[in-house]
Amino acid sequence: MNNRDYKNSVKDGIYHIYNRGNDKMAIFKNSEDYSFFTFRIRQYLFPEESLSIPGSRIVPLPDKSFSLLCYCLMPNHFHMMIRQNTELPISVLMLKLATSYSKYFNTKYKRVGHVFQDRYKQVPVMGNRQLLWLSAYIHQNPKKAKIVSDSLKYDWSSYQDYLSHQSFSLVTGSELILDQFKTRKEYGHFVDDSYKLLDEKEELREVLMGDELSKEILK
Repeated sequence: MNNRDYKNSVKDGIYHIYNRGNDKMAIFKNSEDYSFFTFRIRQYLFPEESLSIPGSRIVPLPDKSFSLLCYCLMPNHFHMMIRQNTELPISVLMLKLATSYSKYFNTKYKRVGHVFQDRYKQVPVMGNRQLLWLSAYIHQNPKKAKIVSDSLKYDWSSYQDYLSHQSFSLVTGSELILDQFKTRKEYGHFVDDSYKLLDEKEELREVLMGDELSKEILK
């Protein structure tokens, strides 16, 4: 199975979705940019909220089409783990999200051209081991990049949602991961312990996204 074949997304499939800025440029320059991106995700994941906003031009997707299991937005790239709940492919969601954000970004910064580098990358999550380690990798991104010393202090990921209940969370379906731990704190220990292992063990890179993609994203 070609990890980059976007037509292969299937109902009940879980996928690691990621992309970065064109020519590695920053796609989130300030909190307003992060907020707009997460706002758009919310509108597509929870269409009833879009319908309740007067004058909204967002064409909503069918309710509960997708579940966002976890995510992390970094200055020049993003990671999301998404479950496709119906026959509607993830490509529909990602096209809407990328188009909307690109229009916002180019208008705000008075620029033209691509915001994202090519199309998003999509890697199927093939088993529970990959599911758990991938969630840890996504949540450890800010620490790995030395943006923060503690990933829990980073506002633009779902890690805070995992360790404590958050109002207005974007995450749905996190119980698929959290139910495998006795407590939220225990999951936090798993993520902390994974930090060093993900750097040291090459085989874990292959578990996360396959050998052909590991060097591209884990660098």
